[in-house]
Amino acid sequence: MTSTSTAPYGAWPSPISAGVVAAGATPLSSVMLDGADIYWLAGRAAEGGRTTLMRKRAAAPAGELTPQPFNVRNRVHEYGGGAYAVADGVVVFSHHADNRLYRLAPGAGGAAEAFTSPGRQRFADFVIDAARARLVAVREQHPEDDGSHAQPVNTICAVGFDGGERVLVMGNDFYSSPRLAPDGSRLAWLSWDHPRMPWQGTELWVAEVQADGCLGTPTRVAGGPQESICQPEWSPSGVLHFVSDRSGWWNLYRLRDGAAEALCPMEAEFATPHWTFGNSLYGFGAGGDVIASYIEQGVSKLARLRAGGAALEPIDTPYQEIRELRVGDGFVVVLAGSPTIAAEIARIDLATGERAVLERSIAELPALGYLSVPESISYPSANGRTAYAFYYPPANQDARAPAGEKPPLIVISHGGPTGMAASTLNLKTQFWTSRGFGVLDVNYGGSTGFGRAFRDALQGQWGIVDVEDCIAGARHLVAQGLADGERLIIRGSSAGGLTTLCALTFHDVFKLGASYYGVSDLKGLDDDSHKFESHYNEYLIAPKAQADAVYAARSPINHTQRLSRPMIFFQGLDDKVVPPQQSEAMVNALRQRGIPVEYVELEGEGHGFRKADTIVRTLQAELAFYQRMFGLAA
Repeated sequence: MTSTSTAPYGAWPSPISAGVVAAGATPLSSVMLDGADIYWLAGRAAEGGRTTLMRKRAAAPAGELTPQPFNVRNRVHEYGGGAYAVADGVVVFSHHADNRLYRLAPGAGGAAEAFTSPGRQRFADFVIDAARARLVAVREQHPEDDGSHAQPVNTICAVGFDGGERVLVMGNDFYSSPRLAPDGSRLAWLSWDHPRMPWQGTELWVAEVQADGCLGTPTRVAGGPQESICQPEWSPSGVLHFVSDRSGWWNLYRLRDGAAEALCPMEAEFATPHWTFGNSLYGFGAGGDVIASYIEQGVSKLARLRAGGAALEPIDTPYQEIRELRVGDGFVVVLAGSPTIAAEIARIDLATGERAVLERSIAELPALGYLSVPESISYPSANGRTAYAFYYPPANQDARAPAGEKPPLIVISHGGPTGMAASTLNLKTQFWTSRGFGVLDVNYGGSTGFGRAFRDALQGQWGIVDVEDCIAGARHLVAQGLADGERLIIRGSSAGGLTTLCALTFHDVFKLGASYYGVSDLKGLDDDSHKFESHYNEYLIAPKAQADAVYAARSPINHTQRLSRPMIFFQGLDDKVVPPQQSEAMVNALRQRGIPVEYVELEGEGHGFRKADTIVRTLQAELAFYQRMFGLAA
């Protein structure tokens, strides 16, 4: 039996160190199937943050297919995804270091061979066209660094295994999801153009694949400027399925006689925003059954839609977040988690419900007494809006606070801003709660998982609605007696960094803040932005004609005289999405005014931190900053 010590909230001793967080979390993604074989990607924080390809075969243990120096990753749209494909044992993948495509074939002795030439092209979202000895992929051709600031050109391209490249589709600003029909006779894909983002409006196209491998005249079968289409997939019988938000919710449809037919209309989301390529939340089982994950009120559920049926049959799982799924013969593989289960790859038998875990993102969890289980809450916000969040109370079996003390609260504003907070066990959150901080992870207006109307609440309102919902959440917990109103912290990354900076600059609720590669200058973001997001602010802030005035009013960098709260900034020096000058400008302005500020620069890190030593350094620095500002002794 352990003894319990008394210590102030925020200064509890915890076994969940920054080193435990860095060593324990293996990023998992990109589940794929090839018959009964299961593939996925796993991050290696201790190996410079590279990503490797894993395979599980029958009763054999999972094995690594891409040892160092391979890094299975791409940077199409800068966020990447869809970095490999597999068919009949042949694996094709993108190597991040040189952007070349590599082929790993059975009997090759484990040696992967490059089949594209070095250059300025990047590839993503592959489908192997074995009959034509080629790969169909999204290609992003980057211009030379000649100072012209020309944007890359995106196409759908066929890449022969001999290295030859042929453009199949061109003319739109963006493409994704090329999908071959089972017999190889037709190709479906998505496209969209500036100024839209893919969760605002996309178009679904289909074309015949001709004898020479080129495409016939394409036909638009769904989508438009105000309809977001996601994840087109062909059923085993050759029927095109897709997800559309035409009803106000991302629901399942199929194409029948040239028209879209809703399969199971409901107020739930069967898709997530296309920030990365290769996302999959449904697939086909035996006899044409659809196995799908959907999100209700921010919580994922798994279900089966029988062929010809209209009602979903729930499939029991222990999960509350399902990030990906792939369907095999009699089984489904998910990347999923829950408040007590860290993200894991699991195979679920569809007949028996038996679950086999293939890899856990955290091999060994701390004892349950150190883990905080969140409560899903909703609360009133500005203008009659309802906001949502997960509240994590402080939890540590070895510590208690002095009688009558209220805990400091960390409010998290997620990125995107078209993202979603989920309740899957995350050691970074437990790092804080086990030390006596409460944590509120907010799904503000604009988040996904709550329908299109909720997502569109941020249209023209970024830096306002998100901030209001974070403030309302903090005040709600203070009113409930769950947080100390004098020790409120807000932290956020990327787009969530703007939320953090606006909350601290234009309001006086929060006392401290942490910005991870956050946005401070909206005009500067436009000037420096990469192609994918170069027009995003026209939706989030204002059309070009009105942008300058609104940018000036809403950018924290223009109002540093109103910011009097201490802050800490973290910035990857290789970040191409939110460049370092966004953080540097704020830091310099605060230093000139004598406001306590710290700036942590991280070489070799981009948009999102991958290295183990970076995770350790940032968490330790952030904790020390809060404790120092609040006068807490660790």
